[in-house]
Amino acid sequence: MAVSRFRLPVLLLITAILTPLPANAAAPQPAHAIAMHGAPKYGPDFTHFDYVNPDAPKGGVVVNEATGTYDSFNSYILKGVGAAGLGLIYNSLMTGSADEAFTNYALIAESVVVPDDRSWVAFNLNPKARWHDGVKITPEDVIWTFNTLIKKGHPFFRAYYGDVKSVEKTAERQVTFKFPGSANRELPMILGQMSILPKHYWQSRDFTKTILEPPLGSGAYRIKAFEAGRSITYERVKDYWGADLPVNKGQSNIDEIRYEYYRDRQVATEAFKSGAFDLRAENSAKRWATSFDFPALTAGHVVKALIPHERPTGMQGFIFNTRRAYFSDPRVRQAIAHAWDFEWANKTIMYGAYTRTNSYFSNSELSSERGLPKGEELEILERFRGKIPAQVFTTIYQAPKTDGTGNIRNNLRAALKLLREAGWRVKDGKLVNAQGEALVFEMLLAQPSMEKLALPLQQNLKRLGIEMSIRSVDVAQYQNRTDSFDFDMIIGGIGQSLSPGNEQRDFWHSAKADTPGSRNQIGIKDPVVDALVDLVIQAPDRASLVARTRALDRVLLWGHYLIPHFHLRASRLIYWNKFGRPKVVAKYSDGYPTTWWIDPEKQATLEAWRKSGGK
Repeated sequence: MAVSRFRLPVLLLITAILTPLPANAAAPQPAHAIAMHGAPKYGPDFTHFDYVNPDAPKGGVVVNEATGTYDSFNSYILKGVGAAGLGLIYNSLMTGSADEAFTNYALIAESVVVPDDRSWVAFNLNPKARWHDGVKITPEDVIWTFNTLIKKGHPFFRAYYGDVKSVEKTAERQVTFKFPGSANRELPMILGQMSILPKHYWQSRDFTKTILEPPLGSGAYRIKAFEAGRSITYERVKDYWGADLPVNKGQSNIDEIRYEYYRDRQVATEAFKSGAFDLRAENSAKRWATSFDFPALTAGHVVKALIPHERPTGMQGFIFNTRRAYFSDPRVRQAIAHAWDFEWANKTIMYGAYTRTNSYFSNSELSSERGLPKGEELEILERFRGKIPAQVFTTIYQAPKTDGTGNIRNNLRAALKLLREAGWRVKDGKLVNAQGEALVFEMLLAQPSMEKLALPLQQNLKRLGIEMSIRSVDVAQYQNRTDSFDFDMIIGGIGQSLSPGNEQRDFWHSAKADTPGSRNQIGIKDPVVDALVDLVIQAPDRASLVARTRALDRVLLWGHYLIPHFHLRASRLIYWNKFGRPKVVAKYSDGYPTTWWIDPEKQATLEAWRKSGGK
């Protein structure tokens, strides 16, 4: 089905949203899609994405697991823990495809208008777009959403949309964002991804507070039922206004999606095997290797699927809080990194399943692992020579390695050398500084299962005279403490996309280091990192984006801000055999639950097997 075009005459459009153009300038035209770099893969007449089954049947119930608890249906503020799956109830102005690096297609917005310099963007709303109560989605909803997120939402939004100078209604169904002077070419893209909230619903409610009243949405699902903190059920909206849009064809196929909460993943493992829920994405190599050898798998009623992908794996690791005086010296951080034996851990407790991560943008062309800096990247780094570690120019970063035997004497010697250089010495079995203060810190965890990674580090640090305690807390306490940077070290992750941009400010920029709830958990305050982040955001094309991202990656790695963990370049899914899956798997997604469906035949076979007592 062709996406309809904006109907106002071009002259009226330009008058409404532009200053006068030079006589020979071409007026920007409404389009069904916008790509960050290059052209969209799918043309204006596309009917569905390649990685869906447009004829997938609708129906059925799926139960998922969730970990911990929740206390709010407002996931756009700093307070509270949002319930799993809340994104199902909302639509954004545009939506991305899962087989392109960064392209947005029309959703609430019927079309988008953006000039070559990307100094503004106009979204023309689909006249069919409706909230679940039947009220039309309007430019006023978009404007209210933006202003509310900036003023009352999570601090992240103030950084993410910080370059926007104005937003206004410029036609009956049109809203325009302006950002004159900004070099951020990503802004039209990220504004298109903004979930739109209903002004008329929230006007009588306090947006700054947590709520446990099902909010009004416009998406393919609505909240059907919930038990606060324990479960939440979504039902497919039968008269969903956007069901027949090309971006939605073959998606949102399941009638009812429920999330059941478990405090412990090992308990949840046994619940899965008893049939309490239908699918899990497994993050434990040990469980993947040892916990699912049970009759249902042998009989073919449970499927273990390793689905390769081309998504950047991002970075997981032991994160230092550099706001702590003892972690402010990169030599101390580098020394502690020598005490974690990945090779032994991978072989002994992770079944050799993982690859060590040596880039914040691993598994992508954005990674600095691919060679020493050259071309534009080298030119950029040369500007900062003398202000960044010399190894940036001479050595490809690799985390400290061992032979996997558990004997890490050489690493510990290297660690002690670095610690001495930083002014620390061992006295009476304890590592102390010039003031006689011992190096003592706490590893804060939200998942007790992560202790298996922390305990070997704790033991090796003890050999250096460093005392590291390990403390596991519940999800709510963990979030409160990390939001306020009240920790010494945590296990955390920094996810990355194929098109890094504005979000990098929240990860690394000095301006976010002291903002509660920001993702600059490390506390980085470095003018060089700030400048590199700005260059990434301002990249004019894909080649420049790659060069600038590699430069940022390299400087972060040699700053030793965390101890890198590991990654897997595939999704580990185990599920009860009741699903149908598209033949084509998108490069950047495993497709669950968006493109999967309940296969009636498989469902009937599974139910018959269960009724027979598993015979």
